[in-house]
Amino acid sequence: MSEWWRGGVIYQVYPRSFCDSNDDGVGDLPGVTSRLDYLSALGVDGVWLSPFFRSPMRDFGYDISDYCDVDPIFGTLADLDALLAKAHDRGLKVIIDQVYSHTSDQHEWFKESRSSRDNPKADWYVWANARADGGPPNNWISLFGGQAWSWDSRRKQYYMHNFLSEQPDLNFHNPEVRQAAVDVARFWLNRGVDGFRLDVANFYFCDRHLRDNPPKSPDGGFARPYWHQRHLHDRSQPENLSFMEVLRSEVDKFGDLMTVAEIGSDSYIDRSIEYTEAGRLHTAYNFLLLENGPLSARLIRSTLESWTSKTAWPSWSFSNHDVVRARTRWGGESAGDDFARMLMGLLLCLRGTIFLYQGDELGLPQAQVPFDRLRDPEGIRFWPDSLGRDGCRTPIPWHTQQANAGFSTVEPWLPVDPAHPAYAVDRQEADPHSILSQTRRFIAFRKAHEELRLGDIEFLEAPEPILVFRRVMPGRDRTLLCLFNLSDQVQRFVLPEGNETNLDFGLPGSVDGSEAVLPAWGGLVLET
Repeated sequence: MSEWWRGGVIYQVYPRSFCDSNDDGVGDLPGVTSRLDYLSALGVDGVWLSPFFRSPMRDFGYDISDYCDVDPIFGTLADLDALLAKAHDRGLKVIIDQVYSHTSDQHEWFKESRSSRDNPKADWYVWANARADGGPPNNWISLFGGQAWSWDSRRKQYYMHNFLSEQPDLNFHNPEVRQAAVDVARFWLNRGVDGFRLDVANFYFCDRHLRDNPPKSPDGGFARPYWHQRHLHDRSQPENLSFMEVLRSEVDKFGDLMTVAEIGSDSYIDRSIEYTEAGRLHTAYNFLLLENGPLSARLIRSTLESWTSKTAWPSWSFSNHDVVRARTRWGGESAGDDFARMLMGLLLCLRGTIFLYQGDELGLPQAQVPFDRLRDPEGIRFWPDSLGRDGCRTPIPWHTQQANAGFSTVEPWLPVDPAHPAYAVDRQEADPHSILSQTRRFIAFRKAHEELRLGDIEFLEAPEPILVFRRVMPGRDRTLLCLFNLSDQVQRFVLPEGNETNLDFGLPGSVDGSEAVLPAWGGLVLET
């Protein structure tokens, strides 16, 4: 097998905000298809499509009411088939989201399950009796705030939900549920998808005995109730790993595909490695570089060095649809284009599979969405402490001068930030020095150097804010030395060999005798 995903670059498409083909204000699958040439020119190996399945859209597609159909706002199954065919014609792989831990409360499975305590699907969801005082069965808390339990007056029981109350958790202890999930996977594999991104992959099973979670340190200063607990019993159960092996076995029947887990955990790296050891998933990404900061050489080095497994394969991303865009999160509101270029260059030199979130190739800053335009239930729930996830989900700007930056002729579901048309694709494609043009060169550079895609990584001692590491293929004499300046001040670094060759990576930087000279947000890739 080619293992195309190993060291590859995957581009995440959030369909609602990518391209609107029918001018209803919402992006759709034909819109994605119309932009495949753009993605092909970018040089990525594949595309990850966030959910496009039938859904009431309480959590914008992560509350699925029919796993095996396309929601009409995104198109039809025929549109998905056309997208797959045209992507494959261009050599692009397509992986799709699978949300197995929970469904919508409008799914037929849940409607039947809640109808009585003795129907055929009565045990398909996590149901529990009230305590003697009428309260929920334990102290579990929802990620979106409040108890992880809602009372159902028909069954006169509580049902569990790690997220919204409209997202009841499936009971994976039931073998029929596990088989149903495998059947869903097989449905999409038969249609020709190239693999799956598994939403909250370590959340499928909960403790059979529904034991309370213990508290964390009471003086932790946690902003949300969920983080006050050690989540020992509501996620990351040992049975979950067995199901990963079953799912991987099914995927492997269809050839050279990939599975990538989204891992949410207090032990990000350990859990990610656990889920990607032999026989389980191909790779996993976590939130260590998506939620933490500030940006520093220590953060990057400690994160990469903590991946100690020689067999499990990591994935990394600086942005996605759930977090503030990296340019703003790490650089602040005033972060310039040079900072965005450096971030992209750094990401594409790391060991692992790389995930780019739509718009990062344009250097988009986090959008400002006024409260009255917020759509994200998490953002609304926790306002004003947080504006939630809408600011990273606003429409992609395609044309500088067109209405709504060319995304749609009508008002989009989320507003286009007034600053974003300046980053539009048409303007950047015309500028050889733009972030988009530079991203294309970075990706081509990564593809041209096997050390960056598949080689080992070894960090060198360097003072903050300089990050230095080697990328090397075992058994080969050539080594790539990567240097990055994570500051807005010029930095100098004494080179270890003194005979390095500048490979013209594309960031500002030069070699002065035995020293690397790194301008603000500069970088070098040297061959030794």
